[in-house]
Amino acid sequence: MAGTTPVLDLQKHDVDLDYARMLPEAQARRYLALLLRDQGDNCLIGLADPANLRAQDAISQLLRRAVEVVQVERDALLSTLDRVYGKTEQLGEFAREVERNIERDGNVVDLDQMGTVIDDADAPVVKLLQTIFDHAAQVRASDVHIEPQEKRLVVRYRIDGALHKQAEADLKIASPLVVRLKLMAGLDIAEKRLPQDGRIAVRSGLHKLDVRMSTLPTLYGESVVLRILMQQQGLVALTESGMDASVFRAFGNAIRSPHGIVLVSGPTGSGKTTTLYGALQMLNQPDVKILTCEDPVEYRMAGVVQVQTNDKIGLDFARVLRSFLRQDPDVIFIGEIRDHETAQIASRAAMTGHLVLSTLHTNDAVSTPGRLVDMGIPPYLIASTLLAVVSQRLVRLSCTHCAVPYEADEDELHWLLQMLGTDALPADTHLMQGRGCVRCNGIGYRGRTGVHEILSLTPVLARILRSDGLQEFESAAQQAMAGKTIAHRVLQLVLAGRTTVSEAMKVVSREDD
Repeated sequence: MAGTTPVLDLQKHDVDLDYARMLPEAQARRYLALLLRDQGDNCLIGLADPANLRAQDAISQLLRRAVEVVQVERDALLSTLDRVYGKTEQLGEFAREVERNIERDGNVVDLDQMGTVIDDADAPVVKLLQTIFDHAAQVRASDVHIEPQEKRLVVRYRIDGALHKQAEADLKIASPLVVRLKLMAGLDIAEKRLPQDGRIAVRSGLHKLDVRMSTLPTLYGESVVLRILMQQQGLVALTESGMDASVFRAFGNAIRSPHGIVLVSGPTGSGKTTTLYGALQMLNQPDVKILTCEDPVEYRMAGVVQVQTNDKIGLDFARVLRSFLRQDPDVIFIGEIRDHETAQIASRAAMTGHLVLSTLHTNDAVSTPGRLVDMGIPPYLIASTLLAVVSQRLVRLSCTHCAVPYEADEDELHWLLQMLGTDALPADTHLMQGRGCVRCNGIGYRGRTGVHEILSLTPVLARILRSDGLQEFESAAQQAMAGKTIAHRVLQLVLAGRTTVSEAMKVVSREDD
């Protein structure tokens, strides 16, 4: 029978999530089957083993429909099942197994036993955590949030910048789960009153995950956030960051200067560090000495001297940077300029012939010099050392596999017309949004791209900043950047159908509302 059964390539098939989930996950995984399509008289199902008549009969009885079978490749099927069901049933089952263990032991958590079975893959807590890590890696989650609520424990993933609830469990499993994570991260399992930070190395299938763990005491227990970095993914090159050609040229010219300061600004999670690491990749040559001061070190780069701060022993940014100036560097990368002393040392380094790259929390490029003034750096020194400021955001992109045309609602249309300064949308406008499919985990968005604006401190702008003050400088800088701001670049993505109006409104609301 296998020889006459048609073969379907799942990589080229768009799976309907809602329809596929009509077959319960337990049966889908048991029979290695995927519900593909309603064909009127019967249901089309994909089987890894089309000769398995028992599976066909069981699925037919379960659905109360006749079935037609196509053969699918086993590995592709397993990968698709993971995307369709998201391992939610496995998460729930392992959570219930932990609950049963706790109930059997009378709500007593045996810390000694948990310490001795740290490598026991059969322990329910270990299986639950492994499933969480596996699923997080599969759906490209950047963070896992384990949050105790009043009566339930909630697990959420941050995917492409947005949080999505993945599972709920009895609050009783929170304590053994947190204890296990603390043991893995080398933290104090007895300390529940103070925040703690640690690091875990996890292998998930073919992926090696570098996990940063943060705990926080809350009203109902300890909240845990796990920041996930996939070491195999490596760094994002500037050419792949979504940076506009004109911004790329100006930024490239700035970072190739022999001395001065180049800053990247934006809110937390906007990709600032990734952009600067892309710059370091371009500058990393055998004849260039690069030193980095970070908290923490997010990516490891060969050929670069990287230092991680440690406030517990007094190794803060200022102390590291003072030592950097005696290490004969060409380029200094500072994870963040966050206070007067750090800003002052960065300015001094730029004045003495070093190129300084760093980040700063400001809403746009124009307001960045004003933030440095607030930190106590005089305008004349900023005008003499600051080369350029890039401000950026990350925008979710509509899933290309399930994107369909749509019409903007009243609020979205009003925003679009206001941004365009017209009464009607251009004739070539193509608004697109994802319906939600197996490739985007039903979200409708898959992947993000950066949107950037750059303010280059030209001699004219430097003279205005040095002599006329901040107000006149910001007015002149805004005129120089007219039509080249983040808002305009996001608008281009919307009109090209690459993202939605609602996503664009989230990104630019801070500076344009």
